[in-house]
Amino acid sequence: MIKNQCLLLAGALVCGLTTGAAETDPDFSHEIWNDLLTRFVNLSPDSTASRVDYEGFAESRQELAAYLNELASVSKVDFDRWSVAEQLAFLINAYNAWTVELILEHYPGIESIRDIGFLPGAAWRFRIVELFGREISLNNLEHDMIRGWDRFHEPRIHFAVNCAAVGCPALSDRAYSGATLNDQLDRNARQFLKDRSRNYAIRGDLYVSPIFRWYREDFKNGWGGYESLSAFLAEYGEALGLSEAQRAALMSGQRRIRFSRYDWSLNSLDR
Repeated sequence: MIKNQCLLLAGALVCGLTTGAAETDPDFSHEIWNDLLTRFVNLSPDSTASRVDYEGFAESRQELAAYLNELASVSKVDFDRWSVAEQLAFLINAYNAWTVELILEHYPGIESIRDIGFLPGAAWRFRIVELFGREISLNNLEHDMIRGWDRFHEPRIHFAVNCAAVGCPALSDRAYSGATLNDQLDRNARQFLKDRSRNYAIRGDLYVSPIFRWYREDFKNGWGGYESLSAFLAEYGEALGLSEAQRAALMSGQRRIRFSRYDWSLNSLDR
C-alpha cells in the first residue's frame, strides 16, 4: 500500500512518500542532466525565475541525447522497485529534459513553445518521449503518469515541471532526486509564490498564477490535509506576503482568489 504521509510541524509541511512494498535504491544517475542544468540554467537573484541558455544546450546536444537514452533504458519493472520519491524525481527530470529537447528541435525559430506545430497544444501531443519501451507525448508523461498515477498525489509538481515559458515556475538548476525531493518541491513552491509579478494582492483580492486555475483540483485533493485551494495558499501565506489576519480571511472566503496573466514567451537566455 502506498501512503503519502504529511505532518504539520512548526508551521512547515513535512511529507514523506512511502510504500509498503520492498524498495530498492535505483541504479540510475541523473548526473549528466544535473551537469547540463548547472551550466545552462540561469536563476534570477531571488531564485523566483530562470532563463535557459538553449544555445549552450544545443552545443552540448550529444550529452543531452546520452541522458535521454539513459532515461529510455530504464524498464518499468526496475522503475516500480524504486521508492515513490525516486520514481517521481525520475519522471520530473524526464519531463524537463524532453521539453528542452523539443525546444532544441525548433530553436531558434520560435518565440514560444506554442509556436511548435499547427494546432493549439500540438507541442505537448507529439510522441517524442521514449519511456518504458513506449513512445509517448509530454501530455502522457505529465497528465497520465506524474499527475495521473495515484502513488504520487503531489500538487507541488506544478512548481517543478517546466513548459519552457516565462510564466512557468523556474526550471531548476539542479536535477531532482528522491532523497531531497520533498525539500526541493517545498522550496520551489515558496520561491514561485514569492514572485510578485505573478502572485500579488490588490484591494483585498489575491491574484495568483493561472496554474492554480488550470490545476485547481490538484490543490484541493486532500494532499497534506488540504481540501481547498484557499487552504493550500494559506499554508504558503508567508511566501505570498500575507499576515495571519489575511490568511484567516483567505480561509474564510473573505479574500477572493483571482488569476494573473500567463506569459507564454520562451524562457530563453539572451547571450
